[in-house]
Amino acid sequence: MIPLELIKQLRGETGAPLLEVRKALETAEGHHDKALSVLKEWAAGKVEKLENRETHDGAVVSYIHNGNKVGALLELSSETDFVARNEEFLKLAYEIAMQVASMAPENVDTLLSQDYIRDPKRKIADLVKETSAKFGEKIGVVRFIRFAVGK
Repeated sequence: MIPLELIKQLRGETGAPLLEVRKALETAEGHHDKALSVLKEWAAGKVEKLENRETHDGAVVSYIHNGNKVGALLELSSETDFVARNEEFLKLAYEIAMQVASMAPENVDTLLSQDYIRDPKRKIADLVKETSAKFGEKIGVVRFIRFAVGK
């Protein structure tokens, strides 16, 4: 029997559905790190299945850095307006726009391969994939533009 506290903790960390978290912990015989690996593996499988889908919705989000000297606009796509309006989706878009403003990537591929400024152990592509798996929809960075005063 898996303790409810462990299920809650792992669900809080990953945002994965409750039943998947429980199943991952059972598969990992109650070991937190193993269950986390199992969940990541399952999420990667889900995202792979979504790759060929088309995105017809999304959001344009802006980030302006303190001092109003640097800013970015980012288009993040999704399959449905339901996901595009979701607070977590919009937070992801904002975080990526902040990444653009601070790290000045040259293009989308460069952006996706960058270390996330808040957690250098993760790439921007990882954030997108995790959110995509969570929603069960394809999510992608379409384009962005960075503005800086005097440049």
